[in-house]
Amino acid sequence: MLTHKGTQSLETDRLLLRRFKPSDAECMFKNWANDSEVCKFLSWNPHKDLSETKQIVESWVNAYSSNYYNWAIELKSNSEIIGQISLMSLDEKHLSCATGYNIGRTFWGKGFMTEALDVVIDYLFEEIGMNRIEARHNTLNIASGRVMQKSGMSFEGILRQVKINKYGEFYDLAVYSILSSDLKF
Repeated sequence: MLTHKGTQSLETDRLLLRRFKPSDAECMFKNWANDSEVCKFLSWNPHKDLSETKQIVESWVNAYSSNYYNWAIELKSNSEIIGQISLMSLDEKHLSCATGYNIGRTFWGKGFMTEALDVVIDYLFEEIGMNRIEARHNTLNIASGRVMQKSGMSFEGILRQVKINKYGEFYDLAVYSILSSDLKF
């Protein structure tokens, strides 16, 4: 049985993972929501204006509950929001979930997303009681796969032409997972 605690604040040396606040919309828009390169492999198009981002953030803020998990990734050094990590699906019966994430292009290649994923994995296993955490990425998004590998996830295989992207093209998904038994607490 899962012990839901919702989106609690989590810290690493460089990051604070916390609930989104309405005031985060500007930073989100500036750092990733309006960037076509960041949104290339996401299910949604870049936001055209700040009002679009404000609506999304407001919906997230209103959705917070004990079984809703969606973190803003904040740099502790300057309180800037640089990305997001959330649960995309949650399976209560089988104690499993899938996670997704994105981060502003300026912050790519600096280990921030791996750091964020690591602390979320620990939280979900230790505090919530997950047995399995899964993540998937478009096979063309190699950097996302590296994050999963660095966080200790095991490659499980490729789901061929399993989705159609926002451009109407089929694409393959690489599947990774980590089990609570893979970690030693």
